[in-house]
Amino acid sequence: MRRLSHRAAGRLVRRGVARARRRRILRGMTPRHVFLAAACTAALAACATPTTPSVPAAASSAPAPSASKAGPDAPRVLVFSRTAGFRHDSIPVAIETLKMLGAQAGIAVDASEDAALFDDATLATYTAVVFNSTTREVLDASQQAAFERYMAAGGGFMGVHAAADSGYSWPWYGDLVGAWFARHPEGLQSVRVVFEGDAGPDGAREWQVTDEIYDYRRNPRPRVRVTASIDPASHPDGRMGDDHPIAWCHRNAGGPAWYTGLGHDPALYADPVFRAQLLRGLEFTTGRRADC
Repeated sequence: MRRLSHRAAGRLVRRGVARARRRRILRGMTPRHVFLAAACTAALAACATPTTPSVPAAASSAPAPSASKAGPDAPRVLVFSRTAGFRHDSIPVAIETLKMLGAQAGIAVDASEDAALFDDATLATYTAVVFNSTTREVLDASQQAAFERYMAAGGGFMGVHAAADSGYSWPWYGDLVGAWFARHPEGLQSVRVVFEGDAGPDGAREWQVTDEIYDYRRNPRPRVRVTASIDPASHPDGRMGDDHPIAWCHRNAGGPAWYTGLGHDPALYADPVFRAQLLRGLEFTTGRRADC
């Protein structure tokens, strides 16, 4: 039998003691202890292992999606297009035009024909409401009352074309829109529109336009600020006499109200002057500008 040196014998004794100690420890460990021990061992190994510095990914060549100019704090406008009488072909293009103009101006635009939106809670989420060629009676009594409260609290109203052909049994609305529709000549009329004050876009004083031109049941001028009128000499079929307002604004109901009688012909919405007029209405009724 080989005789061990004192140093070798000592090493064997220390190894045996270590193995015995490990066996005693492992017998007393629960599965949770084993898991924690393994995790600690892995963490120590990771710390001891040199890592390769991360390399940033190459930038994508695809453009990032453009953010909408109408952020969460932007004014919100409801375009309401319900009809109970004649329905204008221009309604869809009017909606799209208002959405595009709103996006340019940082105004969020929703469109609906649901009269149930006219309650206090829903209306309170909108800065202004556009009546987009609505016709006849489009709201019931409770919805009318909610809209009256909305305007009294400072909400905005914008009427386009046949908005004046609505609410004949609702006297408050007749005052809001400024004047009810009376008649129009057959077909489209080519007329000269004269801007009043500084209401013309880019300083324009007049504008030649082809559209369906309304006569109204009364002249709204005594109650509103007229921003554009029809030159009677250019409109021999009109019946408004020497003063034929076609666009106006006021604050008689509490909040800002704005109306244009133009907008029957879908082709008109491509006209830069008309688009500028609509944008002016959006900005006035949402508080983006003080003058109409």
